[in-house]
Amino acid sequence: MTIDDPARPETTEAPPSETADSTANTPRKAGTWSALRPLVLRLHFYAGVLVAPFLLVAAVSGLLYALSFQAEKVIYAHELEVPVGDTTLPLSQQVNIARKVNPNGTVTAVWPGAEPDASTRVLMADPDVPEGTSLAVFVDPYTGDVRGQLPSFGSSGALPVRTWIDGLHADLHLGELGRNYSELAASWLWVIALGGLLLWLGRRRKNRRALFVPEGGPKSRRRTLSWHGSVGLWAVTGLVLLSATGLTWSRYAGENIGVVQDGLGGATPTLTATLGGAADAGSEHEGHGGGHQQGGTTAQGPDIGVDKAVDAARAAGIDSPRISVVLPAEGKGYVVKETDTQFPLQLDSVAVNPADGAVLDRLAFADYPLLAKLTRIGIDAHTGVFLGLFNQLALAALALSLILLILWGYRMWWQRRPGRPVARGAWRKVPVTMLLPLAAVTALVGWFVPLLGLSLLLFLAVDLTLAAVAKVRARTGRTA
Repeated sequence: MTIDDPARPETTEAPPSETADSTANTPRKAGTWSALRPLVLRLHFYAGVLVAPFLLVAAVSGLLYALSFQAEKVIYAHELEVPVGDTTLPLSQQVNIARKVNPNGTVTAVWPGAEPDASTRVLMADPDVPEGTSLAVFVDPYTGDVRGQLPSFGSSGALPVRTWIDGLHADLHLGELGRNYSELAASWLWVIALGGLLLWLGRRRKNRRALFVPEGGPKSRRRTLSWHGSVGLWAVTGLVLLSATGLTWSRYAGENIGVVQDGLGGATPTLTATLGGAADAGSEHEGHGGGHQQGGTTAQGPDIGVDKAVDAARAAGIDSPRISVVLPAEGKGYVVKETDTQFPLQLDSVAVNPADGAVLDRLAFADYPLLAKLTRIGIDAHTGVFLGLFNQLALAALALSLILLILWGYRMWWQRRPGRPVARGAWRKVPVTMLLPLAAVTALVGWFVPLLGLSLLLFLAVDLTLAAVAKVRARTGRTA
């Protein structure tokens, strides 16, 4: 990302000690890049100045979110950790303990502790917790003591602190209206990042080291640009991936991405958990099923219990220590899912008949279409659960780099005052043979990513309005 403003030649700003890279500004023969550069520069400048505030909010909240995983372990250590004992209680007994603590709730799932010192998380549908969340009852698997109760959100089991930060990052706690902010930021991030990359690579320099290593020396716009460009070069791949994965579950672009993915045969397959044999589209993410009586009978008949259901799943190949057991709703079976996102991934799932323990269906992650695999991995990486701590540190580094890039961009703008953006009409310098395909691609991308297209039209409208005002003022000045 490079918020560049070439209204005045850089050589007029830099003292003699900074002219070692002056070849970056020497005239070049007309070509594709020389025709496109003013257009890219103008778009990058305006987008960087006007969209950067949204990106800055997303980056700061994203940095807090990346750090919230470890903060969660400290804040909720009493609920999450237990003294290691000798013998664990059956899961069915732990579920019954949770029911006694909260008789008004309905147990929907059980997450056995993956580590010896981890508590068992019993998830319950409860009207007293915020909509879209479950009540997690933390049970000591050795003693049966209840360690606490907390709202739990999503498949990663976010607890209140992380849930609040996640909401801040996603929609500023403004609901559907707030989602437009994050989608706008994700829509422009890849455009600004790739535009900055082109501008940085397009500069002439005496050695390639200047591409990757920022310059030292006295404070100046040149040094700020060096840091901005070098750090942006290192971060650009991660920023583009963050943009792409963020758009996959956005409100408008996400729908278009889903249509394309389904059309290419990349839809996520579903597990058949319905007792009648029909595919259960919700079994992969089910967490709020209907009522049942564990270890006795359900609405569809006898129930073998959660322990035997897990045993049946283990026999069917579910061997990861990290699992989630979704208890059966009416007309459905148990769903036992692997939830280990460490490499190698263990994300297989099995549906078990609650009447006799027979395996209704098995879905292996290896059988997912390639696009479905990439989508799952991409979303897990964006949300910080892929590869654990390494993923979270990488997200924090990307968020911090984006914050610095934005601040450096505004600093360059300030250091160049009273400069102005590249002159209007840059598109007129682009050959028609290049301009028409470029316009067609821009229109297609603007339709596919609606907030990008609408905001780009807004930029153009503002630019045309400012041009008209400038003409009127100039005409008035001449008349006077």
